[in-house]
Order: sequence, then C-alpha cells, then structure tokens
Amino acid sequence: MDGFIGWPQELSQRYKQQGVWEGLTISEMVERSARQRPDQVAVTQAGQTLTYAQLIDCSKRLAVGLHRAGLQAQDRVVMQLPNSMEFVVTYLALNWIGAIPVMALRAHRHAEVRHFIRASGAVAYIVPAVVGNFDFRTMAQDVAPEFGGLKHVWVAGEPLPGQAALMSHLAQDLSAAEVDQVLQGVRPDPDQVATMLLSGGTTSMSKLIPRTHNDYVLNAKLCGAATAFNPDTRFMAILPLAHNYNLASPGILATFYYGGTVVLSEGTSSEEIFQLIQDWRVTVVAAVVPLITNWLNSDLHQQYDLSSLRVVQNGGARLPTELRIRLRERLHCIPQEIYGTAEGLINMTRLDDSEDMLLNSSGAPVSVLDEIRVVDDDGHDVADGVPGELVTRGPYTIRGYYRAPEKNAEAFMEGGWYRMGDIVRREGRYVFTEGRRKDLINRGGEKISCDEVENLILTHPKVKSVALVAMPDPVFGEKACACVVTKTGQNLSFEELIAHLKTLQIASFKLPERLVVMEAFPVSPVGKILKRELRDQVAAL
Repeated sequence: MDGFIGWPQELSQRYKQQGVWEGLTISEMVERSARQRPDQVAVTQAGQTLTYAQLIDCSKRLAVGLHRAGLQAQDRVVMQLPNSMEFVVTYLALNWIGAIPVMALRAHRHAEVRHFIRASGAVAYIVPAVVGNFDFRTMAQDVAPEFGGLKHVWVAGEPLPGQAALMSHLAQDLSAAEVDQVLQGVRPDPDQVATMLLSGGTTSMSKLIPRTHNDYVLNAKLCGAATAFNPDTRFMAILPLAHNYNLASPGILATFYYGGTVVLSEGTSSEEIFQLIQDWRVTVVAAVVPLITNWLNSDLHQQYDLSSLRVVQNGGARLPTELRIRLRERLHCIPQEIYGTAEGLINMTRLDDSEDMLLNSSGAPVSVLDEIRVVDDDGHDVADGVPGELVTRGPYTIRGYYRAPEKNAEAFMEGGWYRMGDIVRREGRYVFTEGRRKDLINRGGEKISCDEVENLILTHPKVKSVALVAMPDPVFGEKACACVVTKTGQNLSFEELIAHLKTLQIASFKLPERLVVMEAFPVSPVGKILKRELRDQVAAL
C-alpha cells in the first residue's frame, strides 16, 4: 500500500520462520477460538450476548454485504463507533475483507474527522446515530460532501437521508458455505495493514499508525500471555475500544485470542462497573488512574461481591506506588502496570513479579524480541539507572507513520529505532518512567520529574489526585505548580503541602512553588490528564 513502511524483508522472513508471526488475519484469529468453543459467550453488553459462533457468523455476513456495496481490500474506513456489539462485529467484518478501519474516538468532532478522512484517503465513514446528546449523523452530513472520494456513510442505527443503515448490509440470503466462499476469494495477506490507530496527538493532529494483521495478532497474544489470559478470562472493557489499550493491549483481541469473554461496560460510574464485575464474575479490568482513584476513595466496593477480580490493569499514565498498594489492600487484586504505545512496544509488570517491580516499575517488554535502549539527547546509550529517552524496535513496532515523511524523520532513528518520547530509567529489561521528554520541568537547569513529585504529593492524606505542571518564570524559565484535587470535604493550603513534602526530605528545588486546588482535571477520551491544558490554565492565572 502506498505510504506504508513495513519491516525489512529479512526481518519479515525471520519472524515468519520462527513462528513469531502466525500468518493469521485478525478475524481468522477470532475464528480459531470460535472453532474450539463455539457456544461460549464472546461478548456481552447490557443484557445482550454473542457467542463465538454468532460473532463469527454475523461479522462474516456483514463483511460480504460491505464487499457487495463496493468496499475493497486496503480501502480505508473511518470507524467512529462507541463501545458496543456493533463495534466488535464491524471491526471484524472490515478485517475479513481487508478493509482498514481508522480508529476514531467517540469524542472526536468535525476538525479531527476531516483530518482522518483526508490523511487516510478514506472511502467510507461509519458512525452511530445519536450518542448522549450528540448526533453523529448530522456531523457526517456536514463533513462528507467535502470529500469526493468518500463514497459511503453507514450508520449503526437509523440513518438520515443519503446515508445507509450499517446492519442492512448483513448478507442473509447466503448459506454459511456461500459466505465462506466469497470471503476466501478476498482474504487479505496477513502482511497487509489491518488497522490504523491514532497517535496521541497532544501537540498536533493525530498521526496514523498502520498495524498489520501479523504484528497486531502478535501484540494481542503477548499482552494476553503477560496477564495469563485463558478461556476462563472475563475481561471488562470500560475505556474506548478504538484505543490500542482496550483493543489489543491486551484488550478485547487478546481475550478473543485465548477464548475468553469480553464484558462491555456502557458507563464509567463505580456502581455500574462493580455491578458488572459481580454479575459476570469479571476477572480482569482495564482502567486508568482517574477511575482507580475514584474506586479507592469510596467505600462502594464493600456493597458488591468483587471476589472474582484477579487483576486491575492501569494504562495511559503511571499508577503511583501508593495507589498500587491500596488496590491490593482494598480490592484484594494484583495491580498490573501497562506502559507502551500504539506505535508498538508494550511493557507490562508480570503477575508474579517481585514486590519492588510490581509496585514501582512500569514493567518489561512483552516480547524477548523487543529491543530497547535508553539514550541521551545526542542518541548515545546511557548506563542503567541513568534517565534518558526510551527507543525501541521489534516485531510489532511500526517502522513509520502512514504518509508522514516529516514526522517519520523526527520519530525514527537510523536502523528503524522508534523514539518513544518518554524519559525512563532502566534496570535490566524493566523500565521506570519519569515522564514525557516535555513533562520534565527545567528549573534553571535543574530537572524536576513530575512523576516523582506527584507520587510524593499523593501521600498527603487530603490529596485525591495531583498533576505537577510547569509554569513560566522570568528568572528560572520554569517553576513547578501542583494542581490538586482534594478528597471530599478537605481543604489543603500551600503551607500544609510544603510542610508535608519537607518531611519526606526531597531536594528543595523539587518543591512546588504554587498550589492550585481544582474540582477536577481535564482528561482525554481515554482518561489521560491533559497536562497541556493544565499548563495553559496555570499560565493564565
């Protein structure tokens, strides 16, 4: 595909010969589990269920219908569906025929959708009808006429004039054998791009991340293995399925790889989540810091039977040690840190890790073939224990963004090494994150790790959540400002905070020089605190 940069031919052949790449498409991977346990529930939501056999049949029939409507292999499709049965069925349907879903998030609006269509060259756009109080069909009507190459707008629900109902394309007139015959004729090559994820896009519009069938199946397999997924796994997805974390790291695809059951949560309230854990005997939950913080600052968990819960995963931003300890004590489960990137490399703590690694580290790469280095500003390797930027390459880490030569020149080093943009320390294969390269505060040449100071502030009994950000200073360039959300009914003064931190005996230059108490932090659709917005707010005060 024009604009796609793959692995060097020698590496590709080696991965195949070693069995690292299995030669399966994503949908075939799910079908393999369906053959082993056709009657097991594959996915459930709001009282509805699909067994593995039903999921495969429905996704295949939709695939044939979309192919009949003109969708071809390697056609890009901007897919903007909320967490739902339709999401899972549609994602697999596109994979059956080799079309490429571009994974837009529910929160994206006109500007982002235009960018995704333009950057990918999409021929189709799939939306829900109305979610919350927003009508996605109307947005599609606004955007679609601007792109001559956009041939289809499909709606998972009731369409508006000029649009088509997505599920009206289910090929119900064919036998199962006839459906299989059609799909055999259009089977994609596992080396081809299967999915386009979105980069973080914190400083500009998101870049498109091309993931192949081979590398993404491997991604799911490895992440599932690191959490000991098996057919008894009941995985709860709360955050957007369009995000790499809940899609394949380990997410729903790893659950399907190992034949488990996916439980989709429609809401994010503690009541809804705990009720589902109790009803479905959920074993693994994928969460983020704000969710976990809410759970641990409430006694609500005592009203539910959460005894099935084995692992609570955290991704997106480092879970402080203090909160990992509380997870074990209050929910009686193993905290599992997941640190990685949609571009590839995933690090995970292991369930049987030592106390130190489990509670403090950001994990180790999930593959023995993942190569990692920690480098200084000049690209030279630094010693273990010395902070530097993490760079990586391996069998599921991309070699370039889609149609983005300028960005590729910035993000990739000679030899295919991808620059993570994160500052870490390394102990053997384990990494300890210290924040983004841009998340270090430079106070007159002294570097302050936001992650380190945030962890210390969280030990204050009045603090519920914290984000340390840089504020401009005419003398030092930057100083540290602590943005804090306090626990209910608690007031915290700047003097109290500093007195507490001094008892922890940290260097004086690391002490925050301002405190801003807030009711809540701005967060991204996947729960990351938007520090750029916080910095802007602080600078404006």
